[in-house]
Amino acid sequence: MRRTTRVLTRKWPDGPHWEFDAVRLGVDAHGHWVGVPAGTLLARPDKAFTAWADHVVLLPHDAWWVATIYGTDEDRPVDFYVDITTPCVWSDDESSVSAVDLDLDVIREVDGRIWVDDEDEFAEHQVTLGYPGDVVERAVSSCAEVLAAMQAGRAPFDGIGLEWIARLKAAARS
Repeated sequence: MRRTTRVLTRKWPDGPHWEFDAVRLGVDAHGHWVGVPAGTLLARPDKAFTAWADHVVLLPHDAWWVATIYGTDEDRPVDFYVDITTPCVWSDDESSVSAVDLDLDVIREVDGRIWVDDEDEFAEHQVTLGYPGDVVERAVSSCAEVLAAMQAGRAPFDGIGLEWIARLKAAARS
């Protein structure tokens, strides 16, 4: 029996955002890995879609980000999409995990271009949503760290996600 986890991203301070169910794949030094098979429903209050490519999500142990890794599927939208978030919080029974999305995203396109998205939204939300100073500081430093790691091809942005995508595909066959 495949074990699933409900992944809940929130908007500051605790508003609804993206939610989806993912297949538990395992844990390593980087964090918890969950898989999202093509066809999985991803939804938020104003929008929903089904995943068009298998991908994995890395939920780090204590970092201020969550990484979505798409691998080599020709239909993938990007290679990496990293949401800068508060650290993940697991439910007591590990049936769900949540983090608060802090707007900033680090993206590596299929063509290799790496960039930071939503800096304007982050600046706006510091005022309109009242992000505390320490949260702003952690989000900015986390974004810089993820950007540098991705540019240098350091783990977990070094291809390790492909191993977890292979596990997802194997789990789908069993």
